[in-house]
Amino acid sequence: MSPRSTSRSVGVSLGVASSTCFSASGTFAKALTDAGFSPLEAVWMRVLGACALLVVATLVLRGPAAFTRMWRDRTVGRAVVTFGLVVVASCQGLYFVAASRLPVGIAILLEFTGPVLVVCYLRLIRRQHVRPAAFAGIGLAMVGLCCVVQIWTGMQLDAVGLACGLGAAAGNATYFVILDKLTGTVDALTLTSGGMVVGTVALAPLATPWDAPWHLLGGTVDIGSNHVAGWLVVALLILVSTVIAYVIGGMAVQRLSAPVAAGVSYVEPVSACILAWILLGERLDAVQIIGGLVVLTGAYIAQSAAQPRVGEVLMPDALIPTPAESPRSGAK
Repeated sequence: MSPRSTSRSVGVSLGVASSTCFSASGTFAKALTDAGFSPLEAVWMRVLGACALLVVATLVLRGPAAFTRMWRDRTVGRAVVTFGLVVVASCQGLYFVAASRLPVGIAILLEFTGPVLVVCYLRLIRRQHVRPAAFAGIGLAMVGLCCVVQIWTGMQLDAVGLACGLGAAAGNATYFVILDKLTGTVDALTLTSGGMVVGTVALAPLATPWDAPWHLLGGTVDIGSNHVAGWLVVALLILVSTVIAYVIGGMAVQRLSAPVAAGVSYVEPVSACILAWILLGERLDAVQIIGGLVVLTGAYIAQSAAQPRVGEVLMPDALIPTPAESPRSGAK
């Protein structure tokens, strides 16, 4: 097997593992919000814990120079800030709100309409050519989404939850694009730890952690019919669904490219639905299950069709500064 094939196989394995780890976050978040934490308090605990662990790991493995570079190199610094605000703070916050108001499976299906939003942006805002297959994928995803929310019943699902789930989709798409743009510029560990610092600071005034019911962590919270120590749920949320998921996910993207890694990530909603069914007893009816499969198929087609040809870009360059924007001195 060639080194390239080996790297690709390793990337796929890392991508599947990352998606499985990410998928558990909705179940852990649901347990915490049902116990009495607000969605933003739960996500702030997640980001704060991950921030502490990742900063220490980065200092030990990469040294202080990793953070110094983020400060001095405008290209890397702005990308890290974008990652922290959009991918860490916005995406996670909106997804946790959605998961607290909707079944976890539906919340993550909404998040995974991200590729559809990418295609719409490219065509409607950037006026960029998009292949016809992308629009077919969009149409298919929208049909599936109507089945998931069962629009013929008057959309009885929570409107705020639906809006937050779709908002999380933008962050889902941005995650892969930023990692792909920075391949060879900054490693996944440094990018993720820097983004967690930005996310922790950005979320603090919204989460108001000084008012959080911290005493609940000393007792037990319910995950379905199981009673689990509150601190253990938070620890699993931080270690498994954040630190491990982000780091190995970044490693996967840098071995596969963003479009391929995005395709592998479709393991996540399937895994999330299975975990929510097993641990929380949340069941989707037959129409919603079929609709979910249609959503994923359509989003995958749209994402695949939106893969850039030579000379094309997947997302607007404005999201990530180009090297030309970096200072001529002190950039490294």
